Amino acid sequence: MTPSMSHRFRTTLRGIGVRQVRLVCGIILFSYLLSHFLNHALGNISLEALAAGVGYHLVFWQFLPVAVLFYAAVLTHGGLGVWALYQRRQFSRTTLEPLQLLLGLSIPALIFSHIAGVRIGHVLYGHEKLYPQVLYSYWAGPSWRIWLMSAALLTSWTHGCIGLHFWLRLKPFYRRAAPWLLACAVLIPALALLGFYRGGRDVVSASATPQWRAENLSVRQMGVPSEQASLELIMNGFLIGYLGLLGAALVARGVRALNERRGGMVTLSYNNGRIIRVPKGLSVLEASQRNNVPHASTCGGRARCSTCRIRVIGDPGGLPAPSPREAFVLAQVGVEDPSIRLACQLRPTHDLSFFQLFMPNLTPGERGGQRSGIGQERYLVSLFVDMRGSTSLAEKRLPFDVVFIVNRFLGAVSQAVLSHGGQPNQFVGDGMLALFGLAVDPQMACRQAIEAAQAIATNIAELNSVLSHDLQDPIGFGIGIHGGEVIVGEIGYRDHMVFTALGDAVNVASRLQDMTKTLGCQVIISADVYARAGLAAGMLPQHEVEIRGRAEPMRVRTAMDAVELARQTRPGEGDVA
Repeated sequence: MTPSMSHRFRTTLRGIGVRQVRLVCGIILFSYLLSHFLNHALGNISLEALAAGVGYHLVFWQFLPVAVLFYAAVLTHGGLGVWALYQRRQFSRTTLEPLQLLLGLSIPALIFSHIAGVRIGHVLYGHEKLYPQVLYSYWAGPSWRIWLMSAALLTSWTHGCIGLHFWLRLKPFYRRAAPWLLACAVLIPALALLGFYRGGRDVVSASATPQWRAENLSVRQMGVPSEQASLELIMNGFLIGYLGLLGAALVARGVRALNERRGGMVTLSYNNGRIIRVPKGLSVLEASQRNNVPHASTCGGRARCSTCRIRVIGDPGGLPAPSPREAFVLAQVGVEDPSIRLACQLRPTHDLSFFQLFMPNLTPGERGGQRSGIGQERYLVSLFVDMRGSTSLAEKRLPFDVVFIVNRFLGAVSQAVLSHGGQPNQFVGDGMLALFGLAVDPQMACRQAIEAAQAIATNIAELNSVLSHDLQDPIGFGIGIHGGEVIVGEIGYRDHMVFTALGDAVNVASRLQDMTKTLGCQVIISADVYARAGLAAGMLPQHEVEIRGRAEPMRVRTAMDAVELARQTRPGEGDVA
């Protein structure tokens, strides 16, 4: 493993925390639930369709590696739920997290009787219960069992959907996909419950014949009364143990609160003059939420952003060391000052004074009757282009003439960007930032950005031809292209909000554009964008360059001019870089 690969591996590991583990386990469990619900929906067709569907379901989920992964996810996700009950001190009043946690903790109690009757009965006594036996036990037995299973199905599905919403809400496609996902979230459980009902009624009707009962309700399939009594004891024991575990978590919360109060209180002093007293053990963000102090936190305290950052006043040496997750986030945003910490992760043990680096009133407000998005995390390709020689041009010409020429330059650049699927985003003097990937996948965004660079060269060449009688030297330019995860949203204040992208990828594209001056080329493309675009590996020369603010060199591709880029790069040919 090369040093750069080792560094990336260590960085990735530092970014994995409890929430990432919970998310992966939750996705596995929701996949199982979705498979089960779709199987239930086959009951609307026939009992034979149910039997055929469950065969495929069991072949996949009982395949040994998949089964091990599934049961590991069950234990891990359940354990993390109980841990969250103990560990989480404060919930935001506007979040669905308390409901999600309540639903998640109720699932084991609702579902275990079904698990004991089917899986444990099979493991201990070899019972072969499939849909006919399970549906008969529900629909021919006490009616409360039907309601219990229906509640278990809806509770599990709602819990999973809330979790998916929290995960996907920052994804770029979520707003467009939300209506379709909502339709699926309503239709799938409805069809599953209807299939459960229809299959149950068909089983009850079929059970009136002695032949069906002999084939489907034998001792081998249903067990003997003593075995059923043993399974009931297991169910009761689990229920008592599980409720005891939840009670122990609640008692532990109370003991912790008492110990924290006995251990003393800490005073938090905000830069706006607000002073609050809270027990030791709360994070700064939790303390703010508990005392109704506005505190910026785009991700809701999950350590997925850095908007809750604070700067500690005084000596930071007495602060608890950053957790691996906090250290990872701070490293991602280039923070090296030990006095800057994440409020959602810092749990002070002594009195603390601090500044909030991002004031909550900077969050976009109401515009046009609708609340603006607070930001979305997504992959975008940034293209920075800058006009060369504008300073000397301004020295020799009237100001209005300079504005005219710069506007013609920016117009030619903008036309090229728009014609290739990009969006002109920021105009800074005689330079421009363009974004690609707002409506397409990353691979297409990379191709569009490179094609736009080619079109920019063509348009500027035409502009130089038109202005040749009035310009001593043709207009020159430099282009830097890089892609990566950024936050897109509205930035500004009140009526002065602009849509833009923030992140390391944007900064790197700007620095690559500056680097075209020192390397004597016209276009610099990061190797990542070049590879994603599917361009031939040997067409453009490759360099390793030092980027300010980055610890390791970066591989880039350079073109002396964009016309050469258009002539030599042909997507899809040769080996990919």
